[in-house]
Amino acid sequence: MSILDPPHTVLTVGARLFDDALAAQGVETTAVDWRPPPPGTAGALATIAGDPRAAEANRVAVERMASARPEVVGIITAADAFGIGGTQFLHAGPPITWDRASGPLRGAIIGGLLFEGLTATAEAAEGLGPSVELQPCHHHRAVGPMAGVITPSMPVFELHDTVNGTTAYSTLNEGLGKVLRYGAYGPEVIDRLRWMRDVLAPVLGAALARMGPYDVRAMIAQGLQMGDEGHNRNRAGTSLFLREVVGELVEVGAPPSDLSAVVRFIAGNDHFVLNLVMPCAKAAADAARDVAGSSMVVAMARNGTDFGIQLSGTGDRWFTAPAQTPKGLTFPGFDDDDVNPDIGDSTITETYGIGGMAMACAPAIVRFVGGSVAEAVAKTMSAYEITFTESPHLQMPTLDFRGTPTGIDAARVVRTGIVPPVNTGMAGRVAGTGQVGAGLVEPPMDCFVQAALALAESVPVPPSPGWQ
Repeated sequence: MSILDPPHTVLTVGARLFDDALAAQGVETTAVDWRPPPPGTAGALATIAGDPRAAEANRVAVERMASARPEVVGIITAADAFGIGGTQFLHAGPPITWDRASGPLRGAIIGGLLFEGLTATAEAAEGLGPSVELQPCHHHRAVGPMAGVITPSMPVFELHDTVNGTTAYSTLNEGLGKVLRYGAYGPEVIDRLRWMRDVLAPVLGAALARMGPYDVRAMIAQGLQMGDEGHNRNRAGTSLFLREVVGELVEVGAPPSDLSAVVRFIAGNDHFVLNLVMPCAKAAADAARDVAGSSMVVAMARNGTDFGIQLSGTGDRWFTAPAQTPKGLTFPGFDDDDVNPDIGDSTITETYGIGGMAMACAPAIVRFVGGSVAEAVAKTMSAYEITFTESPHLQMPTLDFRGTPTGIDAARVVRTGIVPPVNTGMAGRVAGTGQVGAGLVEPPMDCFVQAALALAESVPVPPSPGWQ
């Protein structure tokens, strides 16, 4: 009897050609997506593996993140949250300046200047763009979807983690299409932002004050049970949130026209709670920061030019590489050439273990980002290969209630060649365009290589035994 005869399964590693050849002969195979570590990383990986601090450090880091229970405590202005004013703007991703900013980020900065009334025309705003002081949202305990531009008078959600004591912030979600976060800045965009500031935020903020702290982790857990993955599909989560808050909304004494507009806006925006999910993930990831010796990723973010990551064991240092361009489904009138390289802080969801990491629980997501249900499941299964644990709180019914892959290990990413799966919206390359589609993207491996090399350099050298 040959090993190729049933009921044996052949495990194939490396080159796909071998797996394809066996499959063509009717042999049942299991392909392992493995490749040798990048050149020059073997020593660093060995050093990290031999670090006596590593096991406990990674246990502590992942436990802090998994145990976090962030709650919404209110809505305040960005000026109050971050102490910014004038032309001080926050943005998504690692640090960047106007001269390197992509079209969507420039468009959002232009829109921010118009929204704040600092200039009257887009042309004047573009001229003022180089003088804007840009700072990453992540440097202020905040996260911003897509371009992530936050200006002083914008309202932001404030979340507090009752377990670890961290706090995080995010703007309110505008919806899809022609919106500021995708780089659009037309009159309808600015008018919507001002309505959100002047009507939505006060009414919703008053309702949240009446309702008391709202458990976002519990909402995410319920959403996963109902077909969300927490990044590009939040239909269930938005419905759950609206169900909880609507009773308080009707009690705040707002004019009926304002109340109906607020309810319709939230109900008509399936992505509304993304801007609660993201700061929830940020608060959880921040709780895992600064654990010496830990190789766990605590931030993944993109600014439309660079993709950057941060590790628990390497402090606030960014490791960056050119952002990849997402592949997926474009809206009518656009094609692949219109898509800007990857942008946004929303990869904090994947950092937390949901989003692309949990695509197996959201089969409907493939209708939005492309691919197939089988590919979505495969993305989640690959994520288990590069994470430390499974979430005890966030579970996927489609995988027999297995916990989501939690705690990305940069060393395992480098060792296996498997990068975290990410699904994302796609912004138009040209400033002012807005959203052009949604799809999938791979983080650049070089970020993880740089991080692993830096972490290895921080491993203490054991003292020489010397002469006895």
